[in-house]
Amino acid sequence: MQSSKMFKLTFLAAVIAATSSPAFAEPVDATRTLPNAKPGECYAKVVIPAQYKTENVDVTVREASARFETIPAKYELVEEKVLVKEAAKKIVPVPAEYETTTETVELAPATKTWLAGKSRKSLPASPQLLAAVSGSGVKLDELQVGSCLSQYYLPAQFKQEEVRVLKTAAYDKIEIEPAAYEWVEEKVLVKEASKKVVEVPAEFDVVTEKVMVAPATTVWKKGRGPVQRIDNSTGEIMCLVEIPAKYETVERKVIKTPATTKEVEIPAEYKVQRVSKLVKPAQERRIKVEPTYETLKKTVKVADAQFFWHPDWEDKPKGRATGHTICLRETAAKMAEVKQRKVKTAASVSEVEIPAEYKTVKVRKLVKAAEQKRIDIPAVVETVAKQVKVSDERMEWRSVLCETNMTPGIMTELQKALKAAGFDPGPIDGSLGAQTMRAVDDFQRTKGMERGGLTLSTLEALGIKI
Repeated sequence: MQSSKMFKLTFLAAVIAATSSPAFAEPVDATRTLPNAKPGECYAKVVIPAQYKTENVDVTVREASARFETIPAKYELVEEKVLVKEAAKKIVPVPAEYETTTETVELAPATKTWLAGKSRKSLPASPQLLAAVSGSGVKLDELQVGSCLSQYYLPAQFKQEEVRVLKTAAYDKIEIEPAAYEWVEEKVLVKEASKKVVEVPAEFDVVTEKVMVAPATTVWKKGRGPVQRIDNSTGEIMCLVEIPAKYETVERKVIKTPATTKEVEIPAEYKVQRVSKLVKPAQERRIKVEPTYETLKKTVKVADAQFFWHPDWEDKPKGRATGHTICLRETAAKMAEVKQRKVKTAASVSEVEIPAEYKTVKVRKLVKAAEQKRIDIPAVVETVAKQVKVSDERMEWRSVLCETNMTPGIMTELQKALKAAGFDPGPIDGSLGAQTMRAVDDFQRTKGMERGGLTLSTLEALGIKI
């Protein structure tokens, strides 16, 4: 129960912060934002997290070098007193000398983030909250790491003033002198001659048919249900709902013979009666009445109530703190030390003189002189993974499940898939409650997915087909 209260309070705070910005003063025009939506589909504004990619950085741990091999001379035997072995030179390889150095490599750059609280574990401040702070006159780009700002409320200010108020407005008093009449006898037209149109009704046949009383329509409605609070999102859900056409079976009269009319003469009527004739018309007389005034005490507003942000390092201002705070924190760059083996002295060769030998025996004559063969030793390179940001965090409309397109069966599949993936959804009851939504949010965070609603891509990642 306590967790549910915290869930609702967090959502309420996010809504208040978002609606404090002028950018959210008007309702979302879903027909303009989602032109390709189909009936029955629901959409929510979700947070797309910043995207990173892993780049491989090559680091040389041993530079390229060379070694030398000697291919011995080839000889043949001859029976004569001859040179047994010619003078030659022996090539002796001198191996290279190496030294080990250490180099520091940046794996992830340092970042600066505005957090919605003083704790380093606080969530990042939403773009709407930062826009509201900037709108109050605070230059966020000029503040240093470690700076904190708090929101304050200053009530409206009033004062008492004496004001002369009109009690009775000026007006004209009108007195009427009635008209004067006299009675006379005369023949008076009571009713003028006229013509009476008599209707001859039409004749009808009765037929039965199915009539459309209302055409099929589609209408955008705000979604309700499980997606009521998501971190760093608006929580807005717009669903395109189809309203089917309505039909009624009615009995309709069909004209068999159309209606017609005929005229009948009606003579004028007269009678002798007493008539009141005007002798003198009514007259009016206007008397001017002056206005009256009274002095009252009036409360006058001298300053509107206002919300404003104030640096925590300055003296506390007038007003009451709302409890909302943002702080600029820095995440240090991630570094790694890599050992490198470098050539200190390159490999070389030295020559050793071998004198000729003589003997009267079978002589080994030189057929092919000794050769020196150079073998190149390539450099040794190690690959180190490095994280590089490729896109910033943003907000987008994404397809989600809501009350119009979800079923208990889908919710049961969702809860089972979350539990199998290691995220606790609570009881497997086919109901999308607060604990299940926290498990969905944890899954989206872990996978680096969009957050802010039960998106169709989240269901796909869990192996749930809609």
